[in-house]
Amino acid sequence: MKPGDVRIKPTELYSSLLTVFGPQDWWPARTGFEVAVGAILTQQTSWKNVEKAIRELRRKKLLTAKKLAIAKQPAIESCIRPAGFYKQKARRIRLLAQEFPRIRESAKKLKLPELRTELLELDGVGKETADSVLLYAFDFPILPIDAYTHRITQRIYGFDGDYEELRLFYESRLPRDPSILNEFHALLVELAKRNCWKKGPDCQSCPVMGECKPAGSKLK
Repeated sequence: MKPGDVRIKPTELYSSLLTVFGPQDWWPARTGFEVAVGAILTQQTSWKNVEKAIRELRRKKLLTAKKLAIAKQPAIESCIRPAGFYKQKARRIRLLAQEFPRIRESAKKLKLPELRTELLELDGVGKETADSVLLYAFDFPILPIDAYTHRITQRIYGFDGDYEELRLFYESRLPRDPSILNEFHALLVELAKRNCWKKGPDCQSCPVMGECKPAGSKLK
């Protein structure tokens, strides 16, 4: 890809969004384990529903790896029902809780690619979930790619790549600094919520109005 192929560089996009929206203070969790639980809960649902499930787990004093590892499946299910797919997610969260002490130790010894592989071997942990845990729980320089990122990237850059293509596109153009990747991801989420809606964007108040490429254009 040539520099002239894009109208606004990812670093400029980051600066523009940060100026308008301000720091987002993501991920909204108290511990690394809570990040991991939230990453599973947010699969195929909104963060609003995840917050309801997190509050209930906290209210029942279950929101630790030690307690969830031995909790009964129905008890977990009843707490996380608002997040949907609660039977499947309860099983995955329980397994994650059992494995989390080992993963936490691995994070101290392994490099990013090896730890990512280890996370991806867990049931229900895909690339977005693994990368969210790596960035937000363990402070590794990796960018999770969600539906919001896909949508914004396609509209601004005309680029409809797969998960790894989008991740590498941004990581090769942004500082490999976990705090910046953390903030960038949160800012894209905020842009998607405020302006870049699925059914059609609200361009008039968009902080990067006029930077979108024509529909159907591609990055080479």
